Amino acid sequence: MSGQSITDRITAAQHSVTGSAVSKTVCKATTHEIMGPKKKHLDYLIHCTNEMNVNIPQLADSLFERTTSTSWVVVFKSLIATHHLMVYGNERFVQYLASRNTLFNLSNFLDKSGLQGYDMSTFIRRYSRYLNEKAVSYRQVAFDFTKVKRGVDGVMRTMNTEKLLKTIPIIQNQMDALLDFNVNANELTNGVINAGFMLLFKDSIRLFAAYNEGIINLLEKYFDMKKTQCKEGLDIYKKFLTRMTRISEFLKVAEVISSLPAPSSLLEALEQHLASLEGKKVKDSTAASRASTLSNAVSSLASTGMSFTKVDEREKQAALEEEQARLKALKEQRLKELSKRPSFATTDTSPVSTTGGAISTAPAIDLFSTPSCSNGALKMESDLFDIQQTFNPSMQASSTGLPVATAWAGYSTATQAPPPGALQVDFESVFGAKATGANNMESDGEVL
Repeated sequence: MSGQSITDRITAAQHSVTGSAVSKTVCKATTHEIMGPKKKHLDYLIHCTNEMNVNIPQLADSLFERTTSTSWVVVFKSLIATHHLMVYGNERFVQYLASRNTLFNLSNFLDKSGLQGYDMSTFIRRYSRYLNEKAVSYRQVAFDFTKVKRGVDGVMRTMNTEKLLKTIPIIQNQMDALLDFNVNANELTNGVINAGFMLLFKDSIRLFAAYNEGIINLLEKYFDMKKTQCKEGLDIYKKFLTRMTRISEFLKVAEVISSLPAPSSLLEALEQHLASLEGKKVKDSTAASRASTLSNAVSSLASTGMSFTKVDEREKQAALEEEQARLKALKEQRLKELSKRPSFATTDTSPVSTTGGAISTAPAIDLFSTPSCSNGALKMESDLFDIQQTFNPSMQASSTGLPVATAWAGYSTATQAPPPGALQVDFESVFGAKATGANNMESDGEVL
């Protein structure tokens, strides 16, 4: 926290007291340090967008609140964090931003604290305009152009004519807002603007890929359109040619892709076709020549789209390699932690240790096994007899089968003298009177 200002520390402490982890992380991601937001803070915010119990409006409001700062660093980093969540976060975040009437009102932002503040304020105003346009585009078409499926069976290639003529201008508006950032390589002087430019660069690749596929679909359907549709399509293609030059200049800043020439030779064929529909005189051109020109243009645009796709694939591969390296590092760290843990060996001081350190080698008793029938029953009976032999019935009389006469004129088995060591109950001392003889018992029986 050495690079953070006192204001950043106080704000983070306030959110710690209130218990708002999301607001605290937003504050840490948008400090006054002249560097891009830290990855660990952005990853936590992405994780928050995927959690159902996290309040997305509260998260967005925390970011909007940071844009009210007078410091260009805090405002710029707030825009970068918002853009990062729009690209990599859950779609719920973009949906909420698209549902708002206003997002960033930074058209008049100006940091007068220094010369660098004046320079960066210009890019903050442009950056906020692009994020606003990105949210508006999502509101109009209900999907993100940078995340749509591409290819022959992609969204832009399979779109019908009416919807295509309405969708491509939306892409053009978003592309214009992106290209208006208009930064030079000499102006990428700090980590904050570099982080924002990298997000814009990735968006430009994916956005142009969708734009390019929409133009291919438009060209394939152009000669089958009505006159009004052809006029709209021709205007769209002219704007596409002008944007190709600006896109090439923007990409040169990143030194990734060289100039991407658009097939301007097709423009003459499109203009002639529109003039023929309007009834004007045009140069004679056969259907074969028009088909050849169209085929060459489509193949050129397709190759351009493939080059952008390769760049996107390289980016994905790099991200996968980075993730695998991170998982490997975590695994090695976990193994080191497990190896440092002490072993829980039994010692002589342990209450469960054996005397003298001797270990019993007796076999363990299986409590859930079925006892054998040979000695299980006998052992159970002997245990019961040993517990309390006084209450065991005498087996002597039953074994001889001879009944014994009693004073009650009945028959019962003869009692057996208790063995030595058995429990003997002295009834005389308990009841306080000596037992009477057999005659007294008979008399008592007669009375009863």
